Amino acid sequence: MDIQRLDHICIAVRNLDEARRTWEPLLGKDKPDDAYVDEPEKIRVARYWIGEVGFELMESTAPDGDVAKFIEKNGEGVMLISFNVGKTREAVKELLDKGYPFIPDKRGEIVRPFRNCEYAFVHPKKLNGVLVEMIDDKEKRDF
Repeated sequence: MDIQRLDHICIAVRNLDEARRTWEPLLGKDKPDDAYVDEPEKIRVARYWIGEVGFELMESTAPDGDVAKFIEKNGEGVMLISFNVGKTREAVKELLDKGYPFIPDKRGEIVRPFRNCEYAFVHPKKLNGVLVEMIDDKEKRDF
């Protein structure tokens, strides 16, 4: 498989504004490098670039969102690790052929769109309880 690099790590938080006040001094930042809301995923995100790797603080925008469910079950903390791949669809096909289960969205789709790329979640039951994302993001960054 064409894993190019670690793409990002997501930390699930109850309150994004409070988490930013805690994390930004440690990260040496005064604001996120990228802040966004993803309505279909029910998340509000503050992303920081640490070298080539994204570090995300993620808050649920709804009580039934996946981040809210994760926090209810596990508490705040590392929610997922994301790997940057050449092409998400090719990575999914290869992993499905090797028996890795994926988590479909509410429409039953495994591969999901995001900005100029696609991503998919490998089920944590296969990877020692770790939710893993495959993403083919090619965003230009100033490293």
